[in-house]
Amino acid sequence: MLYDAAAAGFSVGLLTAWPGHRHQAKQTNKRVYKTVAWVFTVSTVSDLIDLGVEDVAAPAMSSASAHQPGAGLLSRAWGRWVGRPADLCEIGQVYGVLMPLDKPVFAVEQAGQVCFSSSGTARLGGDGKDRPHETLPAGQADQLALPLLAALPPTSARALGDAVFCRRHGIRFAYMTGAMANGIASTELVVAVARAGLLGSFGAAGLDVVRIDESIKALQAALGDTPFCANLIFSPNETGQEQAVVNCYLGNGLRLIEASAYMDLTAAVVQYRVHGIHEDTQGRIVTPNRIIAKCSRLEVAEKWFSPPPDKHLKALLARGVLTAAEAELARAIPMAEDVTVEADSGGHTDNRPALALLPAIIALRDRLQDQYRYQQPLCVGLGGGIATPVSAAAAFAMGAAYIVTGTINQGCRESGSSDRVRHMLAAAGPADVVMAPAVDMFELGVKLQVLKRGSLFAMRANRLYELYRAYDSLEAIPAQDRQNIEQTIFRCSVDEVWRQTCDFFQPRDPAQLQRARTDARHRMALVFRWYLGLSSRWANTGVEDRQIDYQIWCGPAMGAFNEWTQGSFLQQMENRDVVTVAGNLIYGAALAMRITQLRQQGVRLAGQASQIRPLTPSQLEQYLL
Repeated sequence: MLYDAAAAGFSVGLLTAWPGHRHQAKQTNKRVYKTVAWVFTVSTVSDLIDLGVEDVAAPAMSSASAHQPGAGLLSRAWGRWVGRPADLCEIGQVYGVLMPLDKPVFAVEQAGQVCFSSSGTARLGGDGKDRPHETLPAGQADQLALPLLAALPPTSARALGDAVFCRRHGIRFAYMTGAMANGIASTELVVAVARAGLLGSFGAAGLDVVRIDESIKALQAALGDTPFCANLIFSPNETGQEQAVVNCYLGNGLRLIEASAYMDLTAAVVQYRVHGIHEDTQGRIVTPNRIIAKCSRLEVAEKWFSPPPDKHLKALLARGVLTAAEAELARAIPMAEDVTVEADSGGHTDNRPALALLPAIIALRDRLQDQYRYQQPLCVGLGGGIATPVSAAAAFAMGAAYIVTGTINQGCRESGSSDRVRHMLAAAGPADVVMAPAVDMFELGVKLQVLKRGSLFAMRANRLYELYRAYDSLEAIPAQDRQNIEQTIFRCSVDEVWRQTCDFFQPRDPAQLQRARTDARHRMALVFRWYLGLSSRWANTGVEDRQIDYQIWCGPAMGAFNEWTQGSFLQQMENRDVVTVAGNLIYGAALAMRITQLRQQGVRLAGQASQIRPLTPSQLEQYLL
């Protein structure tokens, strides 16, 4: 069978849709492949990507990285390539052949060396013994016939992930920027991401409802029908705040939210999901409101992939916000069609390893899809630790329907953080992170991941939690410890902190103050939470004399990103914008997969030929189709 690189209308999708051939290919381990299906199905990322791939391709490469004869590589020819000698390049120029994703790549043997081309005609199968001296037809007298070592089909970065997720949310690429609280995932960031064909989530957690309402209206005015979402965070200590945010979203007609930090479902989040549920004229269930849920535990993922709990549906029925017919329809839908596996991320995280957690939740997804037979497919994405092309490629290789980035976006100029924070993030290494108490779940002992380098926040916040665990009230804390808190951490008296705490909660959640009047330990928790809450705001606004107390949510991905961008234009904080960063990860992941697919066929690019470097916006515009 012939594969002509110049042939019009070639469809990768058609060839990769032959399940029988894919199965046949997986069952053979022969060195010479006699079916065309194998080479094209390697473009299916989840089938053949190698998780051990190292960073992939740079413009400047040395031919010294080429494989040498006798290494077992050149004996693996499994077809022939016919083309012009001028179209061949040595391994030192392979980057130029790999970069145009919409063109094929052929690896051939010439004079005992590996050469590459994106043009010509490949015959797949045969005994692989065709040699340049064979007789070609008269019309091809100016061409060579060389042994074919590997072949890659045209592809696209849009093929990454699951097309279901992209169609569901109306985006071009399976890429999402996660919500970073206190408006760090700003309206400016969300607008930039949405206009680039990606999905952005506004960081509403920690903000008052007035600002959230203003931000949603601003986003809708700027984006119109362009998709975006906003965050709803689990607030066990402020249930009134959670309900108020849900009411805000429903009132503004926001159709998509990102739910985070939930340990159990609440009536408020169920209300958002089932609001407006109905059947269309064909009897299909229509759910106007969708949820993308983040979690790091199997038992929580199961709650999201299951129908809404009856206890919450009954509570909503009793309140009159749901009818009996709507409740019955709700029993046939999942709470969330999309679940993001949160692995070792900044902020709320259980430090779960993606390699263990993602496959487990994908298996859970498949079981629940079969059990409930939902009308719409369920998708599992991955967030946490994704900051380089290779980590993005690895996520897609493991079956992630989409990827979510966080900390690296905080370091971009559109984020709602300060330049001081951006400079601190740009200097971080992979190990410069530590766990510290979370302000919204302080009493529960929940911790989140923050930047350690350049800040004493984690040490001081952990000290406050130790005191909370050890004593029943502020008055019970030894005088020396209390003095240290006031002078070193608070920089004001406990009484002044309590006054400011009352000013904060009185309009937002006065029930907290009522409880504190009779519960001395709760009052102590609110006072300590004053420091935890303000520390992130000091960071966002860049308060100069509080830099040592900055709470900066950060995962190890930030350090990995800094290592990858060293020596490039993205090393400088001022050059980091969210769309350029996203484009480099998306395109770089596709490029990484091409290099891995060559390795799968026995062609290994070593040294500099296996390093992907960041592309400028103009280069991305050329290659990211």
